[in-house]
Formats: sequence, C-alpha cells, structure tokens
Amino acid sequence: MIDRRLLTNIDWMLAGMVIVVCLLGILNIYSATTTYKIVATPYYIKQLYWLLAGMVIALAVCTLDYHILEDFSYWLYVFVVLLLVAVLVVGRRSMGATRWLNLGLFNFQPSELMKIVIIITFARFFNNFQTIGGLTIRDMLFPLTILAVPALLIMKQPDLGTAILVLLIALSMAVYRGLRWSTAVTFVLVTIPVAWLGWSHFLRPYQKNRILDFLNPERSRLGSGYHIIQSKIAVGSGGFIGKGFVKGTQSQLRFLPEQHTDFAFSVFAEEWGFIGCLVLILLYLSLVLWGLKIASRCNDRFGALLAIGVTAMLFWHIVINMGMVIGMFPVVGVPMPFFSYGGTSMITSMVGIGILQSISMRRFMF
Repeated sequence: MIDRRLLTNIDWMLAGMVIVVCLLGILNIYSATTTYKIVATPYYIKQLYWLLAGMVIALAVCTLDYHILEDFSYWLYVFVVLLLVAVLVVGRRSMGATRWLNLGLFNFQPSELMKIVIIITFARFFNNFQTIGGLTIRDMLFPLTILAVPALLIMKQPDLGTAILVLLIALSMAVYRGLRWSTAVTFVLVTIPVAWLGWSHFLRPYQKNRILDFLNPERSRLGSGYHIIQSKIAVGSGGFIGKGFVKGTQSQLRFLPEQHTDFAFSVFAEEWGFIGCLVLILLYLSLVLWGLKIASRCNDRFGALLAIGVTAMLFWHIVINMGMVIGMFPVVGVPMPFFSYGGTSMITSMVGIGILQSISMRRFMF
C-alpha cells in the first residue's frame, strides 16, 4: 500500500525536466534517422517505448522506501557481478565488443546496471563507516576492492567508457564523504603508473587510436579520427541559430557516424545551433543542481549519498558526451542521458530518477 502522503510530495520539477529532455531526445532521434533504411519500428518509436517503460519503472522505484536498498546492496552487487561474468561467457558480440546478454525480447547491458548498483553499495559502506578527519588510504581499501572487480570486468568486454564512468561515480561519492589530502595526493600519484600500465598492457589498438586522435584528429582523417572530425564539423556548422529541424547536412547526408546514439548531440547542435544547445545545457544544469538540492535537504546520510551518486552519474554522462562530440575528450562511447537512443541507458537513468524521487518525496517523513 502506497502512503498517500507521498503523493503530495511528488517532485514535479524533477519529473518535468526529465520529460522535456526525453521528448527533445526523441525529436532529435527522429531527425537523425530519417535517412535510415525503413524498418518495421523506427528508432524514435522504439525510444518512445523505452521512455514509457522507464517512466513506469521510475514510478515503481520511487514508491519504494529507498532505505530498503541499503539492506540488499551487497546482494545486488554480487548479482550484477555475476551478470558481468556471464556477459564474457555467453554474451552477444557486436562491433568487436561483448557487452550484451540476449534475453529474448531485447538485449540487456549489465554494465549499465552496475552504475546504479555501485552507487547503492558505496552509499551503504560510507553510511556505516565512521571516521574522523577524512578517509585514509587504509579506509579506502575495501571500497576500492569492490570497485575494481566490476571495473576490470567491464574493461574486459571491452567498454572503457562505462568503466571510467563507474570509477568517476565512485570517486565523486568518496570526495563527498570526505578524503584526507594525503589520500587525494596518493591517488593522483598512483594514477600515473596505473595509466602507463593500462596503455602498455590493457588498452586495445582501437582504444589507443581514439586517445591519439583526440590529441591529433588529423593523423587519420578517414580512419580512426573520422568520428571526431565529422562531429566537430556538425557542431560548428550549426552556427548561432542552426540549420533547422531535419536540415542538418552532416546528419542527413550520413557523414556523421553513430548520429542517433553517441553523437546525438552533434545532430542537435547542427540543427538548433548555439541557442538550442544553450537551452539543452541549461536543462541539464538545472537537473544536476536539483539533484544536489535533493541531497542537501535529505534527512539521513544514506539518502544524501544515494542522491550524490545518482547526480554524479548524470553529471559525468553529460560532461563526457558533450566533451567527446566537440573534441575535448577522446571518443569513449558514452551516451547522453535521456537524449541518446538506447534502451538500457534510458532504463538505468530512469531508475536513478526514481531513486531521487524516492529521496525527495520522503524528506518530510523521517
């Protein structure tokens, strides 16, 4: 039975911002795929179905008391880690990567779910862990261990973008909880040799090329640097007011790769220009600030940590995707939340919004 008091505390501002971004995304996907080969169900219709499914899931999540997640956090962690192992064993391979499990009606990407689970797991650990003067290296040994397992499994798929996101989400929550300066400096110093080892022994050739292309896209204009070059052309050609809906040359002439998924923002920038991008960025900025507001007015530390984790997840998706399409970051295949095409990404983001709603709706009840 749903407590009727919750209905009076629904965060309509949060819901409204998410729906507006989702509808803009569906409109953009329609434009990006108008020249695609005719299929039984167009991509924008599929995205609409995923949006409706995500709204139902978000509603279900927000009706649950978020404190229940604390009790099941470690069980959820083990379950998703097993799913990541299953991906490497029996997962579906596509475009050189093994990231999906075939569930019959649809394909499921467990690495997306791990973003939510790592938030819940870290929130439980930091909520129950007591320390004075900030977290030390010794304090971080256990959370770093439970972070390393899924991160390595995701990199094995390989999916460097998602692995980086999981690390950034966890790091954001650790910073919020409080790190000693000595701990932060140690992390920075350790990152240097770890990055060198990763480059020398773990990164695949195409991943190295993406980093080299970020430093110098002209080194392979028709090869691995093609994505960045075409994306920057699309964004720049939009000018101040854009070329108009369904009138972008880069997207309509199919020069832009992955234009309905990873590079959806490039399509939007070309068609709506600086003004359209500014509106979208302000919507995202408002969403992130609203998530921080929910965290700040939460009455318990576990809820605040959850809100920070979900907000960090959305923030890093937005920053990395936008930075990627304008050449500020290497191409790592990170979608824009609620905007890029993708069912698993939409569901994961909506679960996060459901958690934020649950925290916001119960701020007067505890």
